Amino acid sequence: MQIGKYQLESNLILAPMAGISDLPFRQLCREHGAGMAVAEMLTSDTGLWHSRKSSLRLPNLHEAGPRAIQIAGTEPQQMALAARSCVGLGAQIIDINMGCPAKKVCKKAAGSALLRDELLVAQILQAVVAAVNVPVTLKIRTGWDAQHKNALRIGKIAEEQGIAALAIHGRTRADRFMGSAEYDSIAAVKQQLCIPVLANGDIDSPQKARHVLDYTKADGLLIGRAACGRPWLFGQISHFLRTGEMPQPVPVAQIRETLTAHLARMHHYYGTTMGVRIARKHISWYLQGLPEADRYRKQINQAQCPQTQQQSLNQYFQQLRQLGAEYAA
Repeated sequence: MQIGKYQLESNLILAPMAGISDLPFRQLCREHGAGMAVAEMLTSDTGLWHSRKSSLRLPNLHEAGPRAIQIAGTEPQQMALAARSCVGLGAQIIDINMGCPAKKVCKKAAGSALLRDELLVAQILQAVVAAVNVPVTLKIRTGWDAQHKNALRIGKIAEEQGIAALAIHGRTRADRFMGSAEYDSIAAVKQQLCIPVLANGDIDSPQKARHVLDYTKADGLLIGRAACGRPWLFGQISHFLRTGEMPQPVPVAQIRETLTAHLARMHHYYGTTMGVRIARKHISWYLQGLPEADRYRKQINQAQCPQTQQQSLNQYFQQLRQLGAEYAA
């Protein structure tokens, strides 16, 4: 799959997720088969970038390319400035957020709230595309609600304004993450556009990935929440798409090895206190489906330093070995 001048090694992409798709997680997903990993959403107000939280979301030159970062905002020129600033810091692809359903984002008329103002959508896309010399992509939902689905019109605007690829989450803003994603809207958009279209929403297994690609004819898949605690999902899907064979269950030993590597990266990237705190949610995701996880999780979450956190996990996995657990449920 190609986005602008960049030929991706895989058509499976890690979706930008606030508080999740940070540098350590992006690197891990790339190593497990993601063709690209989009950085967390960054506000278009560059005056706020000095905070520690925002600074950690800025492009990182140590990351393998193509380096993609997502920006969110409502003012065309402010969005253009943010895009130029990101490129100046090393971003190679700019992604525009018009899909976030969070209240605090939509309250500012950003994210998926923009889908209600197609003229402003066009103005933002035009400004950002004109401001940078790198590919600009767009992420949207199918519309504001079931009565106002306009993904096709937004898609045509995106193509007219020079957007290099379009990702569509198969829910409206009103749906948030409730119910099941629908793919008819994505299929309809793909049929009408020439630019690459990525399908997003509920892609949580190799079989589901095959179904969504076949049903929508999308060029690729954007995978988000399903990869939390399962970065190997990209490799499993790639294997299935390539061979038609279902991958073997992930051994507990591999889960331990991957989680240990992920912890070390988070501790190094964020520092002791912040790294331990951020690691807790990832640990919970990795342990889902494993025996005795609920009983040990409280003990693991009480750890206040990297060494204790890792020691608690080692004790848990040693217990699993004694129980004879070889694979996740």
